[in-house]
Amino acid sequence: MKIVVLHDDVAGSANPDDLDVFDQVRAVEATLEARGDEVARLPLALDLGRARAALERSRPDLVFNLVESVAGFGRLIHLAPALLDALGISYTGSPTAAILLSSDKRLAKRMLAEVGLPTPSWLEGGRVSSREAGRYVVKSAWEDASIGLDDGSVVELQPDDDLDALLAARAPRLGGAAFAESYVEGREIQVALLAAPGGVEVLPPCETLFSDWWPEKPRIVGYAAKWRPDSFEYRHTPRRLLFPPEDRKLLGALGELAQRCWELFGLAGYARVDFRVDAEGRPWILEVNPNPCLTDETGLAGAAEAAGISPAEVIERIVADALGAP
Repeated sequence: MKIVVLHDDVAGSANPDDLDVFDQVRAVEATLEARGDEVARLPLALDLGRARAALERSRPDLVFNLVESVAGFGRLIHLAPALLDALGISYTGSPTAAILLSSDKRLAKRMLAEVGLPTPSWLEGGRVSSREAGRYVVKSAWEDASIGLDDGSVVELQPDDDLDALLAARAPRLGGAAFAESYVEGREIQVALLAAPGGVEVLPPCETLFSDWWPEKPRIVGYAAKWRPDSFEYRHTPRRLLFPPEDRKLLGALGELAQRCWELFGLAGYARVDFRVDAEGRPWILEVNPNPCLTDETGLAGAAEAAGISPAEVIERIVADALGAP
């Protein structure tokens, strides 16, 4: 087949969270070329007319969609599948509606809450009431990769605090929009999902451990923990795929919740659901991530390997799902 790998236009960027897309591009290219496909790269910028012209010239049988942001904005991630829908071109991963609904974290939380799926309470603005006061994490409303997230993101909101002013002050470093989510003290576990013949496979969960963190330090997976190898956070957040027997019931519950998220948002191809588990063992859905990183050894790639699925088979299954193969 003729396949175009569509990815972020990050020329000149030095940010590791931007540049990791090229690891994914190379991995996808290698697998597709090994099976005899004709593969070309296409970066997606704000000039959709240019992308449209390039796609109409190449007339691909399939687009492997690796776009995570457009012009540096995560809130524009849905432009990639929307353009492909308009052109009638098949593509991998989740459809436009699923990506739009899940990438707006506030909207995603409303959807989860409406169907009774557990997600931490949150605030989007206004004056804080006495009932709402407590510990919160100020997060980006749109951006992934823990953009702008650090210890200072964890705040104690008091009655009558002006949340609008706080969110406005923090929004520029959080992609332009922010909200406050109740801080859940506990464990951080991710569950990846991969399309399988006739449905979806829940992959083995992966837990981020907070090793040697002092009691006062908020246990969050911030930007440093993900992207700065010389930081304390990066060096002290090992991940594990092996769990003790007593976690069996919890892991089963997480898998069921992740699958319900897949169905609720209409996800496809592959996805990841991030959880916190509180001291009572109750799981809380933090985020639903369509089209997560394919090459993260402690993310989807590591979970797939633990399930006996090779990196090449992961890509093969994503392609087969996009083409509607049984």
